[in-house]
Amino acid sequence: MNLKQVIVLVINVLYSVVSLGQDKFTISGYIKEASSGEAMIGAAVYVSELQKGSIANQYGFYSITLPAGEYNIRYSFIGFNDHNEKVNLDKDIRLNVELSEDALEIEEVVIEGEKSKNTEGTQMGTVKLKMASVRKIPAFLGEVDIMKTIQFLPGVSSAGEGNTGFYVRGGGPDQNLILLDEATVYNASHLFGFFSVFNGDAVKDVKLIKGGMPANYGGRLASVLDITMKEGNNKEYHAQGGIGVISSRLTFEGPIVKNKSSFILTGRRTYIDVLTKPFISETNEFYGSGYYFYDFNAKVNWQLSDKDRLYLSGYFGRDVFSYNNAKSNFKVNIPWGNATGSLRWNHLFGDKLFLNTTLVYSEYDFEFGAQFSQFESKLKSGIRDWNLKADFNYFPSVRHTVKFGVQGIQHKFTPSSMSAKSGDTEFDAGEIQHVYGNEFGIYALDEWDITERIKINGGFRLSIFQHIGPFTRFIKNDKDQTTSEIKYDPLKPIKTYIGPEPRISARFKVDKQSSLKLGVTHNYQFVHLSTLDGVSLPTDVWFPSTDKVKPQIGTQYALGYFRNFKEETYESSVEIYYKDLQNLIEYKEGSQPSDNINDNVDNYLTFGTGYSYGAEFFFKKRLGDLTGWVGYTWSKTFRKFPEINEGREFSAKFDRRHDLSVIATYDLTKRWSFGAAFVYATGSSLTLPIARYYFENNIITEFGDRNWFRMPAYHRADISVTYNGKEYTTVVDPDTGKETKKKKRFVHGFNFSIYNVYNRANPYFIYLEDEGNLTQGTLDLAAFQVSLFPILPSITWNFKF
Repeated sequence: MNLKQVIVLVINVLYSVVSLGQDKFTISGYIKEASSGEAMIGAAVYVSELQKGSIANQYGFYSITLPAGEYNIRYSFIGFNDHNEKVNLDKDIRLNVELSEDALEIEEVVIEGEKSKNTEGTQMGTVKLKMASVRKIPAFLGEVDIMKTIQFLPGVSSAGEGNTGFYVRGGGPDQNLILLDEATVYNASHLFGFFSVFNGDAVKDVKLIKGGMPANYGGRLASVLDITMKEGNNKEYHAQGGIGVISSRLTFEGPIVKNKSSFILTGRRTYIDVLTKPFISETNEFYGSGYYFYDFNAKVNWQLSDKDRLYLSGYFGRDVFSYNNAKSNFKVNIPWGNATGSLRWNHLFGDKLFLNTTLVYSEYDFEFGAQFSQFESKLKSGIRDWNLKADFNYFPSVRHTVKFGVQGIQHKFTPSSMSAKSGDTEFDAGEIQHVYGNEFGIYALDEWDITERIKINGGFRLSIFQHIGPFTRFIKNDKDQTTSEIKYDPLKPIKTYIGPEPRISARFKVDKQSSLKLGVTHNYQFVHLSTLDGVSLPTDVWFPSTDKVKPQIGTQYALGYFRNFKEETYESSVEIYYKDLQNLIEYKEGSQPSDNINDNVDNYLTFGTGYSYGAEFFFKKRLGDLTGWVGYTWSKTFRKFPEINEGREFSAKFDRRHDLSVIATYDLTKRWSFGAAFVYATGSSLTLPIARYYFENNIITEFGDRNWFRMPAYHRADISVTYNGKEYTTVVDPDTGKETKKKKRFVHGFNFSIYNVYNRANPYFIYLEDEGNLTQGTLDLAAFQVSLFPILPSITWNFKF
């Protein structure tokens, strides 16, 4: 008996009790877009007679097992026409379905909205974003940005003005798992955080899980942002792009073999450096300075057979900042970026068992290079992963959806390394310190409709992390001096951590329109990120759990009430949560990247605890010409470190008491739409001096408690107008006079947006400056606010053909 037969046999035995005493058969297949052949993630499959259904998985596959009989099956997805099939189920049936797009443009069909899943599922704090809706929301400098859009959701806080970084329910930025086609993205921003690395033209699906993440996700404590790239049109060739204020983009897609395989290529680049270069003469002391970023996405897929599909996707992006002062003979060059690659194989074991096997490569690296006259120095840091995993979906009955799988990741960390030379003389900065670790996970979960009212998602994940050699441990004494070292051979285990992670969420339907949900999750995190104080560059350092650094542990409890109104036109929810965090990490005060010369990064860390609690309110209008949402969060987030703030509890720097977002889009006609956004948030916390005085010929600055000061509140409003060109033209048959609609070969449109409409001077940072005269006794310390973005209009021309 081979492995495939063993797997199928074991699973069928486990669930054989479900089908005892009755004949059951399975309807399964793939749901795709009729126009492009793209898989439809989350498309609904509904059995009218049983008032039950299922949804397509990440690859568009669905499977429903039912008793023998006749059924009316409805396939639906918002923005697409429903597809209905009458099925006489007396044997297993493979039924692949294609859904055609909303025909409102042709005015022949009235589309019925997709059924809301707000009150149906067990997961809390889960939001799916449709790119068509994201494009209507006002965008910073015209750049459609997924990362900024999720900041409008309750429970998600922005890292600052214009920044794509985000915090979820009191968690740090490293506690968010960001995936692009299942590859981890360690730094998801361009331009020092002002733009994300995700080109909207390459993205098909976006899912944010900020509540109880299911057991198939691991390695992070706060949230999962799961982004799926488009597969490419397998029916015909198309191109689209746009030219904006700061960058341009171009996408090309089409079939390799029609209806069987396809590709998509997407590129984007800023051009401020190109536009300004002609205006800076070679004699200018800043000639050679500049900044630009670029990114490139590629994906190909191939249907090998009805049971096998292959996907290969990749991302490569870089930021390059350079500064050149010829007068002082000083140069700085700072490149950084991500590279990912995913190879996936889908296979069907019969009609109920779906396998996805994935091989992933992920890398992030940062480099800071400086040259002053003959002296040169470089600072490097980064992380590189190889990841192999197998994920199974099993559909034993209409009441059960089972997922299980295994995963292994090989990490290579370069926390930071220094090199320096003067002319031909190189300085000994010690060996580059790499740190290696292996991470393993095995999980299983079952989403089970126990009764019509009660549904649970119970899962368990076992995570294992092993810090391995080669590694050099530098031993330090009480005076912080290195006294000895221990060398570990390659692959030698140094420290092993085992993390059991139970996950459970449940839904109780109060009535047809409302439900109660609860969730408890326990997570381990073995990779960590810490920001170096006083360094304003993206030198955040990733490093693993070691013999000194324990894994972070998070436990979250959540309870929510969900209700729909007016035939599911409106959705609403109220969620409350409490989160406990252990083994949090910060750098000790005064640490710098160069401290790692012949040393270990974890010798400069301090460890603590934290907790967060809050309430989230969400109201959304999902259907009609006017759509949008209002989200409000009230929360508190605290940290406690024995070596920080004299061991006293303090507010986290991203603690926000109030966070309000209002989003609205209005389709005036089929081609004109308007968008508006308003945000308000309590100001960020920071540490400022509380007194300054003169003592024994020295100026003494006395600081208050950690993060005692609050910046002024952040708020702004944005608006946008989008014009979409007419996609269809009327063609008249010369013989019959009959009019038909024909799709145009070239379509274009414009997006005009205004960021910060009322020109709010929001605080970006605060700096201190002396005022007065020491000898006259008038010396004082003044604080000044720096604001970054005033009112900013932008226009983008979009096209497709």
